[in-house]
Amino acid sequence: MKKCSLKKCGLVLLAFAFLLGGAGVAAAKDILIVADQYDATTMDPIAHNDVPSSRACYELYDTLVFVDNEGNVSPGLAESWEFLSGTEYKFNLRKGVKFHNGDEMKAEDVQYSIMRATTDAGAKIATYSQNVKDVEIVDDYTIVVHLKLIDYSFFSSLAHSWGSVISKKATEAAGDSYGMNPVGTGPFKLVSWQKGNKYVLERFDDYWGPKPQYKTLEVRSVPEPTSRTIALETGDADIAFPIVHNDLKRVGENEKLVLYRKPQNSTAYIGFNVTKKPFDDIRVRQGIFAALDIVGIQAASYRGIGKVPGTILPSAVKYSINDEIPPHVQDVEKAKKLLEEAGVKDLKLEIWTNERKERVDSATIVQAQLEEIGIKSEIKVLEWGAYLNGLMEKTHDLFILGWVVSIPDPNFAVAGLLETSAIGASNYTFFSDTALDELLREGRSLPDGAGRQAIYKEMQLYLNEQLPMIYLHNDESIAGTQKNVKGFSPRSNEIHSFREVYFEN
Repeated sequence: MKKCSLKKCGLVLLAFAFLLGGAGVAAAKDILIVADQYDATTMDPIAHNDVPSSRACYELYDTLVFVDNEGNVSPGLAESWEFLSGTEYKFNLRKGVKFHNGDEMKAEDVQYSIMRATTDAGAKIATYSQNVKDVEIVDDYTIVVHLKLIDYSFFSSLAHSWGSVISKKATEAAGDSYGMNPVGTGPFKLVSWQKGNKYVLERFDDYWGPKPQYKTLEVRSVPEPTSRTIALETGDADIAFPIVHNDLKRVGENEKLVLYRKPQNSTAYIGFNVTKKPFDDIRVRQGIFAALDIVGIQAASYRGIGKVPGTILPSAVKYSINDEIPPHVQDVEKAKKLLEEAGVKDLKLEIWTNERKERVDSATIVQAQLEEIGIKSEIKVLEWGAYLNGLMEKTHDLFILGWVVSIPDPNFAVAGLLETSAIGASNYTFFSDTALDELLREGRSLPDGAGRQAIYKEMQLYLNEQLPMIYLHNDESIAGTQKNVKGFSPRSNEIHSFREVYFEN
């Protein structure tokens, strides 16, 4: 028998291994590809308050505590804690936790992370950090967080991405470019980021907790809904979201795919820029609301997904009276009368939205219904990042946006949207109302119970009168995956986790 050379034998063995792989003996898939609707805007955990960025931060960073989909709190970077008083929280930190740069996490890093969120750099998440007075270092593995006022919503908010622990050394070294050069303690570290296209993360093998079972996480920005579905069908994506109404059947009936649906803690709304005339007049806001068939708009735009909200609090959030409010009824004559009383005629306005199809469809119907009462409008569709930046400039009239309650506490369903302190962050209506601010302060100061419930009921009814926004849609979290993808479940706050995902061979 003729002997083969070492080189030729190696090639034969390689070919044989390939054939075996084709027979199902190959190593487990080592890259998870996700088709998301939008790209992150930054990977600095305090420089954003949008969901796609929070999803990226969830994989890169850890927080002192974790909160699951049901609102249960569990240890994170703090292995235990103690409530010393209503304004003092003591945390015992894990030892031996490594940052992506190899340094050990210490109390100094935690202090730096939390206090940095109280500076101008944390303006976008001020609704979470505004009550922090100081962080005291007891020793390298113990801190005490001091609050200005008693706040029963604060503790669970530490699980929001604003509470992510970052490396003081790496952050100061990166300066203004930190958002593109994140250094956390999470299960993944950043490899590359093509803004507007995709970012690639790699498993951090020195992670203190359970390590992901795959090596690479690639998250692609795919704004067009059908393109996300096609990526699933062709196997170009392992997970895709959101799946829109047109594609529910297509994904659900595909034997190679799995469709997930979960009620979402979110409210899509039509917001008014209340600092701009004539939208500073409550009669104009009420008139526009009366002119709209909200039930019909929601049904036509979302086609069987979600429901029409009655208040600002989604039904799953504590103290919501969402389901007690009767559906809004369109009243064109009332609308005309209110506008006449306000002295408004020949009104022209812009309706801003991002490129999400359901929002564009809603804007188109709103445009047609406003024309029935003599209001002419132009629809302006913007890319996600440009949209959020544009809203900060205060030049818009009406806009369509959504708010996801990341932490299941009623304070965060309202404060980030409408509290005066959230102007310059995520209060794009620029609504500033002393009565609402006082209700929010009182709500935070009370423990769960009848007293707190009464405050949030009063708050919901008050906002329904003031109308800084018109509630349009309570959404669902809808995702599709390949059948061999396990360990994934969409979350009601849309901060989907890829840490636990694995592939079934």
